Amino acid sequence: MKKFNYKDIFINKHVAISRAISMVENDDSQVAKFYDKIYKYSNEPVRIGVTGPPGAGKSTLVDKLISYFINDNKSVGVVAIDPSSPFSGGALLGDRVRMSKYSENNNVYIRSMGNRGDLGGLSRKAQEVGDILAASGKDIIIFETVGVGQAEHDIVNAADFTIVVLVPESGDEVQLMKAGIIEIADLFVINKSDRPGSKRIERTLIDILHAVSTEEGYIPDVMSSVATTGDGVKQIFDKILRNIQLFEENGLLEKRRLSRYKNRIKALVTEKLEGIFWDLNRRRLFKNITSSIDSIENPPNSVVRKLLLNFDKEVK
Repeated sequence: MKKFNYKDIFINKHVAISRAISMVENDDSQVAKFYDKIYKYSNEPVRIGVTGPPGAGKSTLVDKLISYFINDNKSVGVVAIDPSSPFSGGALLGDRVRMSKYSENNNVYIRSMGNRGDLGGLSRKAQEVGDILAASGKDIIIFETVGVGQAEHDIVNAADFTIVVLVPESGDEVQLMKAGIIEIADLFVINKSDRPGSKRIERTLIDILHAVSTEEGYIPDVMSSVATTGDGVKQIFDKILRNIQLFEENGLLEKRRLSRYKNRIKALVTEKLEGIFWDLNRRRLFKNITSSIDSIENPPNSVVRKLLLNFDKEVK
């Protein structure tokens, strides 16, 4: 196999991009050698998150938006998060099949990743993959994530602008509030709006949004589309561009990026500490301790204390 040269990422060589992403996914030791060198080139592109319940038509909408970005002379990188099997860790990887028409277009790079069981719907490695795509010169990075719900706020830590895609059947006011989507959306899209109930959910959303105050003081728009036919997609594209420009002008974009950066640091510290903690000896200790447990009478903290014994000395 040809030796990997990270500098090929800067000239948009898709083979090099693919290899770099695979290294990130597999925790390859080579990542540490090139990641810091590419990071400083990764902060310019706009990162857009697209989330929503399964079957809402997220991939179809993204597919149509890619065409508009290309026509606007922008290059696009897509990180599509597929559901992983909890047993095999494999992903369906269907998004790359649906968007295969862009395979010969050097201005578009699409990569599917399994979420590997992450509750937030966004793979832990997705942000680093976004950095690689950004360093390759992509103007727009799109993260498409699995599902939406209380734990789906990971998208906020990855995107500058978040689109929540719903369908007329997405539920009533209580369900929408429980889903936690009000706090994460910059734009709501009611897709498949040719179905009954689309106006009802649109009115419900608008009423909720005007009743709920956000920390940033920004009220998301609610728009409709039928992505399969392209109806409404041009208006959504125009709205994305206008809002991102507004965020740049009022300083909100920079504020979000700084917040995202701080959250990434915290997440990386947590990941490193987990890696140190769950070494081979402690995994064996956990197995030995828990294998003899035959009731739930004793407090779990007693087991935790045994596992944490001497850990503070290990991390010094």
